[in-house]
Amino acid sequence: MAATYNKFEDFVEQLGKGIHQLHTAGHQLECYLSNDTPDAALDAVKTDLAEITIQNGYTGPEDADNDYTETGGVGTLTAEDIVITANADSIGPFRYVVLFNQDTAAPLDALIAWWDYGSSISLNDTETFTIDFGASIATIE
Repeated sequence: MAATYNKFEDFVEQLGKGIHQLHTAGHQLECYLSNDTPDAALDAVKTDLAEITIQNGYTGPEDADNDYTETGGVGTLTAEDIVITANADSIGPFRYVVLFNQDTAAPLDALIAWWDYGSSISLNDTETFTIDFGASIATIE
């Protein structure tokens, strides 16, 4: 199931102000699952967008193992895929995967982007869900 990438507007402002260090030795980016509809203009920090209940194999925000590189004037933000496996019972429902910077202090846990999967998803016991970032999360030119 394909997901749609969306950025939070505040991320653009915070990036310009030097709040985010997107490279490996910089800040740790993490993902969490939500069933609350994000608002690109209003949501700015993790507490603005509720996380689903942590249980049954969903352990909360997962490290995206992010990195940022530049080649020929084009910056690329990448991350490693994350696999979530339900155990003992179900996980969800959730519709959105939310990326945030867990190392920012002002603002605390600044939101970056989210992926919309189009409808709510629930995982039954032993089912897996892969957060697939593809070749890159975003590019800056």
